[in-house]
Amino acid sequence: MSVVDNATMSAAASAVLVPTLDRDVEMLRFATAGSVDDGKSTLVGRLLYDSKSVLTDTLEAVDRASRDRGTDGVELALLTDGLRAEREQGITIDVAYRYFTTSKRKFVLADTPGHVQYTRNMVTGASTAELVVILIDARKGIVEQTRRHLAVAALLDVRHLVLAVNKMDLVDFNETTFLAIAEEFAAAAEAFGVRDYLVIPVSAHLGDNVVERSTSMPWYTGPTLLEHLEAVPVGFDAWIQPARLPIQYVIRSTDYRGYAGQLASGVIEIDDVVVIMPSGMRTTIVGIDTFDGEVALAHAPQSVVVRLADDIDVGRGDLIVHPRQEPRVVREFDATVCQLSDRRLSAGDRVLIKHTTKVVKAVVGSVNHRLDVVTLEHDGADSLGLNEIGGVTLRVAGPLCVDDYADDRLTGSFLVIDEHDGQTLAAGLVGDPIRRPARASNSPSDSGGESS
Repeated sequence: MSVVDNATMSAAASAVLVPTLDRDVEMLRFATAGSVDDGKSTLVGRLLYDSKSVLTDTLEAVDRASRDRGTDGVELALLTDGLRAEREQGITIDVAYRYFTTSKRKFVLADTPGHVQYTRNMVTGASTAELVVILIDARKGIVEQTRRHLAVAALLDVRHLVLAVNKMDLVDFNETTFLAIAEEFAAAAEAFGVRDYLVIPVSAHLGDNVVERSTSMPWYTGPTLLEHLEAVPVGFDAWIQPARLPIQYVIRSTDYRGYAGQLASGVIEIDDVVVIMPSGMRTTIVGIDTFDGEVALAHAPQSVVVRLADDIDVGRGDLIVHPRQEPRVVREFDATVCQLSDRRLSAGDRVLIKHTTKVVKAVVGSVNHRLDVVTLEHDGADSLGLNEIGGVTLRVAGPLCVDDYADDRLTGSFLVIDEHDGQTLAAGLVGDPIRRPARASNSPSDSGGESS
């Protein structure tokens, strides 16, 4: 556990300010993952503490908890291990969301647990992330759980990865040790088709290369963790993605009829010719209303109410798209799922599929394989258990409009739900994204590994 002395804590508490940012400042959603005792909670605590993103009352509460544990100072890990059970056991159990800001960017951090049995929690935390920080212990190097975290990040098509090689102080800040780990990670990332990553040597305990640059590792010339988080590209170019507007609600009044939903991707404009899926009917957009009033153009992820030229049958679960950019309409499709429930998923199971705003009955036609996250091999399987990832074939009772997950994260994802009690059984991705072609790197590598 990393400890900050009480004098330093008191000075920091009086100086802590949460920056006030303009609503237009960029926001990065990122997740953290690591094996047990790799120091992930300490790393996140250090990131929050050194970036002055901890409120005074939180520091005081953590100081009290540290004293209760007999610690002379503040244990940084307690800034993130918020559940009482986690504090008592010294582990992270659930996904904890942290919100903080710097002068350059807003952040939403999903702090996920490192234990194998909580792999499903990492899936939850990383599903909306644009970047994942995978933490390892410099003394242990790449372990099986590291590969599992890498597999989940690749499966979810997370755009940017960071490998934080922690506890460099315990290997005397040795460059050779770091480079060997970076090389092994490069081979593993390549196998998963991931090229957009950065490897950073850090010491969360001492603060090296987390927020402040290390003086003990002059051989590393790349950015600190916070510098990278503040500079990595965020968001996506809505203009190059096909428009996808799942209808959530139909708004009717005497002289008004609009179709409300959140744009999953793409751009729509007044006078656009659009197609209503799955019916295939065509019409024209004559108005786009938002909370701030009518607009001529809207883009993902805005919430809008669209008015159409024709009085046609459009309901919840339908999809508004542009001609010649329609998704696939399927009644049977292959998918990759991560089992989130203790109940096994087997061929013949009757379930519900929740896809965007639509819910349809379905049957698991077959379980095709189980993914070995270490070898990437497809092992034979007839069912999937908790935390297992595998391929299935699903048959749905009504037409479903889907994209491959590799092409659209929202219209390519779905939930598998127990039709009897409403329990979420699995998170699903249309297609087999883990085996898609390798993505090109955005920039050449530096001394710390390949850069985002």
